[in-house]
Amino acid sequence: MMADPAARATRWLRSSRAWVVVGILAPLGMVAVCGMMLLDLRRDAWDKAEQTSRNLLQVIERDIDRNVEIIDLALRAVIENIALPGIETIDPELRQRILFDRAVNAKDLGVMLVLDENGDTAFDAAQWPARRLNNAERAYFRAHKAQAGLGLYISQPLISQLAGTPVVVLSRRIDKPDGSFGGVVLGSLSLSYFNRLFDQIELGRAGTINLFLHDGTRVVRYPEPNVELAPNFAFSPNVQRFLREGRGRFVGLTPSDGVERLYTFTQVGILPLILNVALSTREIEAEWRTKALVIGCIVIVLCGLTMGLSLLVGGELRRRNAVEAELARLSRTDALTALPNRRHFEEAFARAWAAADVGGGPVALLVVDADHFKRCNDCHGHAVGDRVLQALARALAASARRPSDVVARVGGEEFAILLPGTDVPGGANVARAVHEAVAGLDIAAEGAGIGPVTVSIGLAACLPSEGGSPGDLFRRADRALYEAKARGRNRTCQAGAASDPSSGPACALAGGTA
Repeated sequence: MMADPAARATRWLRSSRAWVVVGILAPLGMVAVCGMMLLDLRRDAWDKAEQTSRNLLQVIERDIDRNVEIIDLALRAVIENIALPGIETIDPELRQRILFDRAVNAKDLGVMLVLDENGDTAFDAAQWPARRLNNAERAYFRAHKAQAGLGLYISQPLISQLAGTPVVVLSRRIDKPDGSFGGVVLGSLSLSYFNRLFDQIELGRAGTINLFLHDGTRVVRYPEPNVELAPNFAFSPNVQRFLREGRGRFVGLTPSDGVERLYTFTQVGILPLILNVALSTREIEAEWRTKALVIGCIVIVLCGLTMGLSLLVGGELRRRNAVEAELARLSRTDALTALPNRRHFEEAFARAWAAADVGGGPVALLVVDADHFKRCNDCHGHAVGDRVLQALARALAASARRPSDVVARVGGEEFAILLPGTDVPGGANVARAVHEAVAGLDIAAEGAGIGPVTVSIGLAACLPSEGGSPGDLFRRADRALYEAKARGRNRTCQAGAASDPSSGPACALAGGTA
């Protein structure tokens, strides 16, 4: 008895079919190993870039926060010293030293002045008597004058009237003993400080560092400076995300140059500043692409040699089998979504019905239709409509996970989910999973989302052993689907009992129970 299986195995190993199998499995194995290696290498490249971005962001953020804090402490000290008893009676030069005693600790501090309530210079950290200047029209002066308790105010970049260079002004309000406005103490931070800080950073040729105020004004851009002094990007999608989230990471296009970058961003301490480091995704993957090209070429050559040998041995048999298998697959698969097509679905339905008829178990059916699909096609075009259908196919396939479940595209935007061995509550659970999966879809059109995608679902279930046919079950589910459409869409309607034709469908919004 053992001789026959052994003989059959020997004959199979000597056949051309065996070489065809080996010729296919060997390249597939090499491609799979190569693919896993390349995916690991790519993941490592991104992990390294993300870690580098976080480290750079942390170093820069701490430096800026520390310098601003030092300057702010100097401003607070001036306010405290002005309030000292008898300070006005002290010798002017000594008074100046007392007022600005902490300014020496702020190495990046530029001009430091005390302005009176009219905006005129009262005290100047650089000399006595103070250089004559009036800053009453500056935005920071007007802000402090209009609002008590404003705290530390960081201005937009401006040209210093004394130094003639672009600076950011940090200022605090001075109150008189009665609480009225008594002036402003200010310190300037030159924009060259940021350039010196960023010069130490290796970003790659297309990497950038940007610092924004909370109103969307860009304080500084590195390595290419701002074209204008204080451009505002409040309407930029990337900047809006920075300001909305405060901290995070995402991949997006830079509108100004169209380069895709990995953005890592954070708020600077508790300051109204948002800092981001942006690394070019092409540069992140540059080294990986080189390795992938070399490894891929080697694998392609090896696969070609292996497949060539299998072709020489298998010959016409291999080609004929491949063509027949491909034709069979295409005849049963929807080309757009890669789901089973209607023919495949009807065959599977008939088999499941026959098995349930013998075994006495139930069969449930969901008929799913995309809501307002024609409107989507008309507004965004057929290419976007195709992406919607593909996304829906993935969502439906992820919601029906049992090996016996069949998810198929049976019409233009209509899908069916066959659930052998499932009753009405089980079908309702799958319907809820479909609604949840579809609600999570985010499909882009011309750089923006097309809005929420929803589906309507008709649910029907029965016991084949009690009579009826697959067509009856499909018609009941289809009627329930149209009831869901009629009741406002984005819901599941359960068909009435097969034994009671007068019973209407029971419906529930997405997330509810039918």
